[in-house]
Amino acid sequence: LVPPMLEEQPPEFPFLSLLVSAGHTMLIAVEELGNYRLLGTTLDDADGEAFDKTAKLLGLGYPGGPALAALAEGGDEAAFAFPRPMLNKPGFDFSFSGLKTAVMLEVRKAEAAGTLNRADVAASFQRAVVDTLVGRAIKAAKAERLERIVVAGGVGANKLLRQDIAARFDGSVFYPRLEFCTDNGAMIAVAGALRMSEAEMTGEIRATARWSLASLGVPAAAPTN
Repeated sequence: LVPPMLEEQPPEFPFLSLLVSAGHTMLIAVEELGNYRLLGTTLDDADGEAFDKTAKLLGLGYPGGPALAALAEGGDEAAFAFPRPMLNKPGFDFSFSGLKTAVMLEVRKAEAAGTLNRADVAASFQRAVVDTLVGRAIKAAKAERLERIVVAGGVGANKLLRQDIAARFDGSVFYPRLEFCTDNGAMIAVAGALRMSEAEMTGEIRATARWSLASLGVPAAAPTN
């Protein structure tokens, strides 16, 4: 069973954000609104992309994450000894390209031998990803002395990830409700509303295609005449 999830109660600052999606895998120390420090990111592929590519390899539909997780429920997560990339290396970065390659090689070998069990591959792959994410996140939280972890992004809907990080972390773990894990519009709207409430009116609205986390400080309120 998935442990009770702190979905309705907003986390207090500071906290560690574990952002997991098809486009990003990041660990971010969040001191306050607009004050972020990037602790680690993926050096190649994001975890969500690895889910989608592995799902495609197994003949599942897109998006592959939910389909692969469903298939994994009937598999043996110890059937394949897939690597846990970067887990025991210094720092807090991630890498998933090697894991994808390992899965591809095992699938081709099993197909050639006529012994492919897709559920076992899915379960073993999911376990490797979750072990990597949870291990790195807890390591970062301890290093930064943070007692709260916020899991966000599409992969945050994964039941095994939610279950494991809540069971293994000594502090509090927060999640969006499942329907908001993949709702980019809701994420952007909440972020904008929070920034507007803190800064009131900036006097200027600018659209910028790419912002670094370091440049996202809350703007000062516009002067009044």
